[in-house]
Amino acid sequence: IGRVKVPATDSAADLDAARRATCSVLAKDFWNNTWFADPVVFGRYPEDGLALYGADVPKECLCAADMDVIRQPLDFYGINVYDAERYRAGAGGGGGGLEKVEYPPGWPRTAIGWFVDENALYYGPKFLYERYKLPIVVTENGMSSHDWVDLDGRVRDTQRIDYTRRYLRAIRRAIDEGADVRGYFHWSIMDNFEWQQGYKERFGLIHVDYATQRRTLKDSATWYAKIIASNGGVLDQPLGA
Repeated sequence: IGRVKVPATDSAADLDAARRATCSVLAKDFWNNTWFADPVVFGRYPEDGLALYGADVPKECLCAADMDVIRQPLDFYGINVYDAERYRAGAGGGGGGLEKVEYPPGWPRTAIGWFVDENALYYGPKFLYERYKLPIVVTENGMSSHDWVDLDGRVRDTQRIDYTRRYLRAIRRAIDEGADVRGYFHWSIMDNFEWQQGYKERFGLIHVDYATQRRTLKDSATWYAKIIASNGGVLDQPLGA
């Protein structure tokens, strides 16, 4: 899962802070990019991660023979991206520390509670392409919403359409500025079993009645079909056009 950090402001210092935070090991947890990707791409663990974990790093992790096996040619770098975290430069300016900035009260969230920030799919592909020089494939992106079938048989999930439109336009911006993004997979084609939330969250473009297994195309499915058919050509059209 891509852990994307975005700048809190448009300043050069905050942009640098977001780039460094995206490519740093900030805590002893799994929520970072480089601890897993650096060994595969570069054949070594990131220095900041080794310093953070210290004596907790098994000596076997530093075996050169193991790194030769771990480091293998990759066709692309795949990332699952849904939201982001905002960062700014610390008191020392661009060369100082990193400070996380919370989203303000009332910031848009999906049904599962994740923040809506399309900058995740602008800065994420840019930062990770800059670091690894590998084609980027967005292997998952989408949102959970409170969907149900209306009395007339339609599922009007306009928020999902708006969310996806925002994120696809952000990817397009990253591509236009040089990021080599080769693919995008919407999560998901239909409502299904979420690994942690079970059947509570609905991420699909197609509504599934779990009791009857009846499938109903949501409005987002019809809209997304137009996006595919036009290769993104209708991304800038107002909804309903």
